[in-house]
Order: sequence, then C-alpha cells, then structure tokens
Amino acid sequence: MGVIGADQMVVRAWLRRAVVVIAMMFAIGTAVADDGYRQADGLAVYLGLMPAAVVRGHPTAHSESTMHGGAGTGPHQQHIVVAVFDAQTGARVENARVSATIGGLGHVGQQTVELDPMKIENTVTYGGFVTLAGNDRYEIAVAIIVPGRSRPVSVTFSSDHVQ
Repeated sequence: MGVIGADQMVVRAWLRRAVVVIAMMFAIGTAVADDGYRQADGLAVYLGLMPAAVVRGHPTAHSESTMHGGAGTGPHQQHIVVAVFDAQTGARVENARVSATIGGLGHVGQQTVELDPMKIENTVTYGGFVTLAGNDRYEIAVAIIVPGRSRPVSVTFSSDHVQ
C-alpha cells in the first residue's frame, strides 16, 4: 500500500462526509416526506428534509456552513433538498431553476424559497433552508423550470413535522 498525500486524505474525508449526508438526507427525507418521490411531465423528482442542525454542525471554515446563506438559528429550521432526473433516461437535470412553497395545514400563510444548486461529487441537487414552525402536516409544492421546456413542472409532497 502506497503513501497517500494530504490532498488525497482531504478528498477521502470529504467523500465519506458526502456519503453520510446523502444517506441521512434520504433516510430522514423518505421517513418524513411521504415516499419522497414524484414523477410528472417526464421528470422524476426526489425530496429530502433534514434538520438544519446537521448543517450547522460543520466548522465555520467548511463550505457547507455558509451554503444558502447559512442555516438559521431557529429551533424549527429544516434543510430541504430536491434532486431532479429525466424520468426516461435517468439523466440528472442540472440546469433547472427550482423553488419550493411550503404551507402547514394548521398554519396561516406560506413560505417560498428558491433552491440553490449544490454540487457534490460532480452531481447537482437543489437545496435551501425552511422553517417548519410546529407540529403539523405540511404541503411542499416544488416548481421546476427547465430551459427549453414551454412550462414549469410542479409536484407536491406532504410531510408530517413533529418537534
């Protein structure tokens, strides 16, 4: 076994973290956001939700500590992540504009957040921070604008949020 350089050690550590975060995202996300999968107008869309505390745990020098402007400090902050694929080919859609509108059935008002592209391991997902203010069933409407398409694609997820 050869000696590995500092750069290779950093890459390996980053890969391990990315795998853990993605696994947590889908484990938590599919447990909270119904089945976390929708298909519409030729797109396959996956949704994950995880507590923003997972992101806040990174050191301040780490790139994830400042993504999307940084995780809020409120107790009900969640990190929403959306992955978009061509349903027929399985190719990842990496050039879309994605937003999510969240409303609780027992709460007045909605919040809309533009989801930022996030590049991890040469793949793009879209993410942002949202506040789920209390125990409730939330509807999450995701709008996806893909260049070259005549209209946006919309899918809706449900998520039971328990504090």
